[in-house]
Amino acid sequence: MKIILLTVGKTNNLYFKNAISDYQKRLKFYISFDLEELPDIKNTKSLSEEQQKQKEGEMLLKSFQDGDEVILLDDKGTSFSSKGFASYIEKKSVSGFKRLVFVVGGPYGFSQDVYSRANGKISLSPMTFSHQMVRLIFTE
Repeated sequence: MKIILLTVGKTNNLYFKNAISDYQKRLKFYISFDLEELPDIKNTKSLSEEQQKQKEGEMLLKSFQDGDEVILLDDKGTSFSSKGFASYIEKKSVSGFKRLVFVVGGPYGFSQDVYSRANGKISLSPMTFSHQMVRLIFTE
């Protein structure tokens, strides 16, 4: 099984890029992991929050493959301890999915279509972090 962290937007901060890259190198000895970054939506100033979520949602939905297990990183998701999350990953790895896709949405969250496609939601913390920081925390 391959684990994918799918994000809307790129990591711009060099500190985060380097730290994420370091963790990716460490992970390759244990699991198959990729970070896939979708481009930011252009001209967002002319879009409402809902329109932006819809456009991002369309990009996300096109990125999913048939049979993907899609888990949204969402503040209303299930929280795990580190051991609990490791157990969760272990269970998913033997469940026959080809790809386990964790998704970080845009600044306003996910469209209803993405929520409908998702197989679950996980919260990394009750605290709010920048999306670039979430990528680092998840990769760690």
